[in-house]
Amino acid sequence: MAIPVTEDILARCALLKDISQSDRQAVLETGQERRIQAGEFFFHQGEVSNQLYILMDGQVKLVQVTEAGNQVVIGYVGPGGGLGIVVALSNMPYPLSAEAMEPCLAVGWQRDEMKALLRRYPQLALNSLEMVGERFAQLQDRFQDLATRRVEQRVARALLRLVRQFGKKLAQGVLIDIPLTRQSLAEMTGTNLYQVSRIVSRWEKEGVVQSENQKIIILKAHELVILGEDL
Repeated sequence: MAIPVTEDILARCALLKDISQSDRQAVLETGQERRIQAGEFFFHQGEVSNQLYILMDGQVKLVQVTEAGNQVVIGYVGPGGGLGIVVALSNMPYPLSAEAMEPCLAVGWQRDEMKALLRRYPQLALNSLEMVGERFAQLQDRFQDLATRRVEQRVARALLRLVRQFGKKLAQGVLIDIPLTRQSLAEMTGTNLYQVSRIVSRWEKEGVVQSENQKIIILKAHELVILGEDL
C-alpha cells in the first residue's frame, strides 16, 4: 500500500500513538486502500464487523437507527480517526453505520489481520485498549447530557465537542469545518429540529454563532462554554 500519510494525520491517530516509525510503516503496509464517494458507507448497522479502518482523508458521519426507526447521530470522524476498530476486535456486529460526507480515503484491515498485528506489536494492543476506555467515557458523557442537561446545554456542548474535533480558526471566530445541518445537530442531542432551530436562531441574533450553507462559525466560544456548563 502506497498511501501518503502526513505527520499531521498520524498525530491524530490514537491507534498508532507511541509506535516507532518503522513499526508504524509495517502496520500501514499490511492494510488495504479503500476509497468511497460522498453518500456511500464503509459499513452498515447490524452487519458482521470483519473490517476496520483508519481514515486518511475526508469526513465520516456515524449514525444509528433505533428500534422505533429514529436516526441518531453518534458523532463524526475526520482524518486520523478510527472506524469500527473497537467493535471489529470484539467480534460484535457494527452497532452503527459509517457514512462518507465527502469523498474519503481510508486504510483497512480484516479483523484477523489486525489481531495478528496486535500480537506482534504490544503498543498497538495497548492503544486499542485505551481507545475502548475513551469510547466508554464518551458514551457516559453523552448519556449524562441526555439524562441531566437542558436542551440548550446539550446543543452548546455538542458544538464545543465539534470545535475540538474540527475547529478551524478564522478572523471572526472558529469554523466547525464539516457540513452540519440543524437536523443533524438535533439528532446528536436527542431533541428535534424545531428546538435546535429556535436555539441557533437566538444565538445568531445574540452574536454567539453564525450559520450558513450547513456551516457554523462560533463567534463567542466563551458564551457557549457558559451555556454548556450552566455557569
